[in-house]
Amino acid sequence: MLSHLAAASVPAVARLTVTTDPGAEVRPGSIVIANHTSLADPAIVLAALHGRGIRPVVLATAGLWRIPLLGAALTREGFVPVRRGGPRAAEALDGAAAALAAGRPVLLYPEGGLPVRDDSGEAAPGPFRSGLWRLATSTGAPVVPLGQAGARRLLSGGPAKHAAGLLTAPVRRPALHVHIGAPLHLEGARAAATQRAHRALTAAWRTAVEHVDGRDRAPAPTGHPGSFRQTSV
Repeated sequence: MLSHLAAASVPAVARLTVTTDPGAEVRPGSIVIANHTSLADPAIVLAALHGRGIRPVVLATAGLWRIPLLGAALTREGFVPVRRGGPRAAEALDGAAAALAAGRPVLLYPEGGLPVRDDSGEAAPGPFRSGLWRLATSTGAPVVPLGQAGARRLLSGGPAKHAAGLLTAPVRRPALHVHIGAPLHLEGARAAATQRAHRALTAAWRTAVEHVDGRDRAPAPTGHPGSFRQTSV
């Protein structure tokens, strides 16, 4: 339901396009990692994946389960609550591993939280927490980097700016872009493996930024023929 809702609502307020690297594929039991910049980007990522028939299990902050109706919907979708900094923190990885074993793709944000910023600009992914490496090495699941750009043009700053962004979005229709990179396998020591994943996600994010900036400068698509496959959502 949440994937369907995202796929219906995001195109109503913005212009979302998606590109993929050659060989990029989100197979059953894959870990999708995305950069986290705004409260809007989970909906953007779900909409982009829904357009490819992918409905992932999402690791999300446990506080969302306290919101009436939303918490029930998250449980119904099989999403996994993340309780950071406490004795139950490891439960999220157990839930993610179970979803992967059942053939579900899992979406997680390896940075572990949102940046503390008021502006609507882009910034490269921050340092990763250890959860991605622990999940990938314990399950052997492939890791698919997904970079997104433009989410902060929908929602950024404080509550007043959030409200203004949502109210004006159907008129502004900001450009959003998601780029899906080729999968990789994380093997070996934590530091080196995490660095590989960070480089891959940063590269996907940079591609997404280039597409958003190019569409702001000109109405025509800015994909590189032969390098990417581009679709609109």
